Amino acid sequence: MIRTLVRGLSELAVTAGAVLLLFVVYEVWVTDLSSDRAQDRVAEELREDWTTGTPDPEPDLGQAFAFVHVPRFGADWTRAVVEGTDPDELEDGPGHYVGSALPGERGNFAMAGHRVGRGSPFLSLDLLAPGDPVVVETVDAWHVYRVTTTTIVDPSESSVVAPTPGGAANGEPTGAFLTMTTCHPKFSTRERLVVHGELEDSVPKAEVPDGPAALEEV
Repeated sequence: MIRTLVRGLSELAVTAGAVLLLFVVYEVWVTDLSSDRAQDRVAEELREDWTTGTPDPEPDLGQAFAFVHVPRFGADWTRAVVEGTDPDELEDGPGHYVGSALPGERGNFAMAGHRVGRGSPFLSLDLLAPGDPVVVETVDAWHVYRVTTTTIVDPSESSVVAPTPGGAANGEPTGAFLTMTTCHPKFSTRERLVVHGELEDSVPKAEVPDGPAALEEV
């Protein structure tokens, strides 16, 4: 009787382990492949739109409108940024918090991105250090931000995306800021990892079509 029970529990544990492994494989590998394809699509559409059309000054939900380049993640690391931070938008890439500033504007240009799975755009966000550049590319300009702080907060801490990070939600901005948020720790939504930065410079593409020197700071 006991031997049968032990055997049954062992088989149950093996089955549970296999199910958990399959779930992890799906969450990490399968969703990454799907989101990578979606990211390629929205990035290609945005480049084509910039070349052949007139981009909307205020993007619709799910619409890509900028590229973010993070040299610390690799010389060629770039992602198209879409409008919105709901699950559907974040399937395609980093999402812009609706209502936050647009790139280069006074206020807080705030983005969210998945850390593990769904393309994992912010997998290495914890590697960013003060002084690291984050370059945001728009149709006509390059906006160079410099990382200032990295913090871990409760998911309910909404002040991180306020016009001035840490300030009131309806407060006046005191500068031009960047905020990038993701889940923490990996494989968990218990907390939020938050990286803040400040705008250093905005340069017209007409002056530097290949990008600012900050892109080479690997």
